[in-house]
Amino acid sequence: MVETIDIDNQPSSLTQYTRAAQRAAAEVIDTYSTSFGWSSKLLSKKLATHVRNIYALVRVADEIVDGAAAEALENSFSVDPLSILDQMERDTYRAMDCGFSSNLIIHAFASTARQVGIERDLVQPFFTSMRMDLNRRIYDQRGFDIYVYGSAEVVGLMCLKAFLHTRMVSDEQNSEFVTGARALGAAFQKVNFLRDLAADFKKLGRSYFPQIRIEEFTEAQKQILVDDIYRDLATSRNALVKLPASSRRAVSAAQMMFTELNAVIAATPANRLIETRVRVSNPKKLWIFIKAWFGVVAR
Repeated sequence: MVETIDIDNQPSSLTQYTRAAQRAAAEVIDTYSTSFGWSSKLLSKKLATHVRNIYALVRVADEIVDGAAAEALENSFSVDPLSILDQMERDTYRAMDCGFSSNLIIHAFASTARQVGIERDLVQPFFTSMRMDLNRRIYDQRGFDIYVYGSAEVVGLMCLKAFLHTRMVSDEQNSEFVTGARALGAAFQKVNFLRDLAADFKKLGRSYFPQIRIEEFTEAQKQILVDDIYRDLATSRNALVKLPASSRRAVSAAQMMFTELNAVIAATPANRLIETRVRVSNPKKLWIFIKAWFGVVAR
């Protein structure tokens, strides 16, 4: 028997390609972040795809400046992370304009950007911060603020674009959501800075927190940073409870996860924190995601 194919019901070539790109983005998140992968499962299917597409671009860019490309550079002088990052930025803008890229991760991101309204004003600060990782080792307050905004806060704002896409919100509500998304992104980044104090300083020679010398890191300094993170988390919590149901559970899981991480940091002596990377145990993670699944909102 000859198999017949209904041509009229076949997806277009671009649709098939976009699906492949989205699967590639999902593979990135599954490879690099178990917690982020779990959180995305609490989103509606469409939102999960958008968030994975955003995360994949962010993750690959980070690998260019700190991970795989940097490691490849140790074995080959022909690898130039700055040139690769510059090309990635140009390709991203081009794909956002035309709707296609031969790079699957960029194509997936551009597909989301075009659908939910992510513009260059959010993308450019991100690449600026990634470029700072290639050039800067010590940060003053202004540099720190620029870096945190571009590396983390705008990522929260990109996700917010997806969360609120097709939703009608007032200017006042949108302003509150923007403030919350930025605060949560900042909290994420600051927690990660504290978790990675030892690796950033010893391996990369990098110190993000202004006026903090890792070799002289004190309990009092740690507590100031922990309290600052708690304030960011409190700000983001005010907006979290007003998010649409389609995204509230996932954001709540992330909020609870980083609140727990901050608590672990607070309980870890400063001299221990610069020697080891703290984490939340898997049973605790599972409990957090179960609570979020049943609609518990971070407190």
